[in-house]
Amino acid sequence: MAEHTSSTIDIEAAPADVMGVIADFARYPEWTGEVKEAEVLEKDAAGRAEKVRLLLDAGAIKDDHTLAYTWTGDHEVGWTLVKSQMLRALDGSYRLRPLDGGTRTEVTYQLTVDVKIPMLGMIKRKAEKVIIDRALAGLKKRVESAPASS
Repeated sequence: MAEHTSSTIDIEAAPADVMGVIADFARYPEWTGEVKEAEVLEKDAAGRAEKVRLLLDAGAIKDDHTLAYTWTGDHEVGWTLVKSQMLRALDGSYRLRPLDGGTRTEVTYQLTVDVKIPMLGMIKRKAEKVIIDRALAGLKKRVESAPASS
């Protein structure tokens, strides 16, 4: 069974503001760094993305892949790989936990990546950790620099 990597960060914003940034795939190229294009292919009845195509350029890994998203309430979203050129698996999630009466948010990002090319487990976990840490730092910066929703 594949191991996963996870990390947590606190963001000075309400969970709804954090999830608003996570759910806004069209703007991922503005703050994620690695995502060069994002296109929502399918939406659920609530208008949330169910299938998203992402063009990724993370240095050694360049990929055009599609992810299927599952939304659990207002505080969790998970994804699984539908198709990819470079990846065998890409499963992850964001879990949000309100802090200080909902004025701050603890965000936990979990990720499991399996590439089609051979790679040592230690190197793969290091790459997962870099991806997670960059994503959380980018998310924090994006959310905290945006005007609060009313």
